[in-house]
Amino acid sequence: MINIDLTGKVALVTGGARGIGRAIALKLHEAGARVIVFDLDETGLNELKEITKEEVYKIDVSNFEEVQTISKIVLEKYEKVDILINNAGITRDNLVMRMNEKEWDMVLNVNLKSAFNMVKGFYRPMLKNRFGRIINMASVIGLMGNAGQANYAASKGGLIAFTKSVAKEFASKNITANAIAPGFIATPMTEQLTEANKEEYKKVIPLKRFGQPEDVANIVLFLSSQLSDYVTGQVINCDGGMIM
Repeated sequence: MINIDLTGKVALVTGGARGIGRAIALKLHEAGARVIVFDLDETGLNELKEITKEEVYKIDVSNFEEVQTISKIVLEKYEKVDILINNAGITRDNLVMRMNEKEWDMVLNVNLKSAFNMVKGFYRPMLKNRFGRIINMASVIGLMGNAGQANYAASKGGLIAFTKSVAKEFASKNITANAIAPGFIATPMTEQLTEANKEEYKKVIPLKRFGQPEDVANIVLFLSSQLSDYVTGQVINCDGGMIM
């Protein structure tokens, strides 16, 4: 078994208080990284702080000025962020004909604009150190679209395009940018589905089951390590074979 050691690295996870983000934060912590978490879930943040003994911040990452302010505080204490995981995301599902402007804007701001905000807040030390890993949490919905999720699909598709652009801009500075596109993962979000819906979705997944948050966290660990030195601008599906 390959042992990935991230000792000396500083990682920052948005939306890290629960679900996939929490699994990522714990996985990177286990690998030796110092892990900072941003989220609005104060209870989840405090639970993580007890485990990692690192800083957690209750912050709206879709707010540009708020991110700029907090980034200065974080960098003053940690001096750098080597690994940036843009995981924060929400859904506000509705058919386009019924979707209102607020539902559209909220999803685009949290899922897409936040990644721009975070990169703007933390790219400078990466440039200075000529090292960085930017990992954006997309979705298979950003690749295939889905009825009733035009806002979510647009945000995740946009995040994929953003990832590729950032990868091209920062490659010469040894900063990689990649996206992960999870399928159906067992999280509080998918727990809202009825059992009947879960069984229907499993029929289109060749592995016939939902993934676990740790499945996604394992890919993040790989992309955070030196094993992925020559991987950038890619979208890695974690979907049990749903999209082939």
